[in-house]
Amino acid sequence: MAIDLAFIWAAIIAFSVLAYVVLDGFDLGIGILFPLFPEKHDRDVMTNSVAPVWDGNETWLVLGGGGLMAVFPLAYATIMPALYMPITLMLLGLIFRGVAFEFRWRTERWRPVWDAGFALGSTIAAFTQGIALGALVQGIEVTDRHYSGGWWDWLTPFSVLTGIAVVFGYTLLGACWLNLKTSGELQAKARRYAMIAGVATLIMIGVVSIWTPFIRDIYFSRWFGFPTAFFSAFVPLLLAVCAFALWHGLTTDKHLQPFLAALGLFVLCFTGIGISFYPYIVPGALTINEAAAPDSLARLSAGRRSSPGADHSRLYRLCLLGVPGQNRP
Repeated sequence: MAIDLAFIWAAIIAFSVLAYVVLDGFDLGIGILFPLFPEKHDRDVMTNSVAPVWDGNETWLVLGGGGLMAVFPLAYATIMPALYMPITLMLLGLIFRGVAFEFRWRTERWRPVWDAGFALGSTIAAFTQGIALGALVQGIEVTDRHYSGGWWDWLTPFSVLTGIAVVFGYTLLGACWLNLKTSGELQAKARRYAMIAGVATLIMIGVVSIWTPFIRDIYFSRWFGFPTAFFSAFVPLLLAVCAFALWHGLTTDKHLQPFLAALGLFVLCFTGIGISFYPYIVPGALTINEAAAPDSLARLSAGRRSSPGADHSRLYRLCLLGVPGQNRP
């Protein structure tokens, strides 16, 4: 595929999603770890460590979602109906997490309730993000450029597995962040939890990686066919390097190295997903150029001339609402 405007925008959106995952991931990991740190002082230090950055990190999610809707409306109209439930639960989890993060400082009586809400909202948001990823990887049923699957197609053993994997991964990021930003007993506990979460994350990466090529034929050919197999072969090697750097950093009392190694694991997993998807934005259904907004407008107006207002109205119905307009004489 040539490098054109659609490709550039796809790269920008992919980067924004990756930036959200690696930046907001350790914020969510802090919330997931909350039940393991029952002391009020420890929880205050944990939240203070992310207070300057947590709300700014979430803006990358807005850029990714808004960019998808604006630049690739057909992909947006296909993905959203398929993932309404996990996306809605994710947003509710993020909202409740944000409210709990602010309110836990303003009350003593209800602080345990808001602490529990902060942990629950973070866990739900992480789990549903993983489910949405798994549902997208396993494929979305599309007929005539409309979602034609069922309401519960997103809920499968594979998507649940990816949901659990993301929870473990965010836990690893949160624990490595605490190892970087704290000291004393809190840091020592975070280091122990980072070791456990790191082992669990690597196991989940291995299971998902073994399962994925057998979900769709295109994944199998992309991973093991020539010449893409040459590039995909480097991913597990680099994963092993990051895993060693993580273990070495945690066992030798390094602070920054484990966090960078954990980020490297996420970047490499994201790269593997990109190798599997390209040039599709909806696997097996829509390529980057097919889903781009200008192509959608050209398809709507092909064969006859119509007013700009009518084209815009029909484009909105088809691409954003997924409802075809009525034929006009």
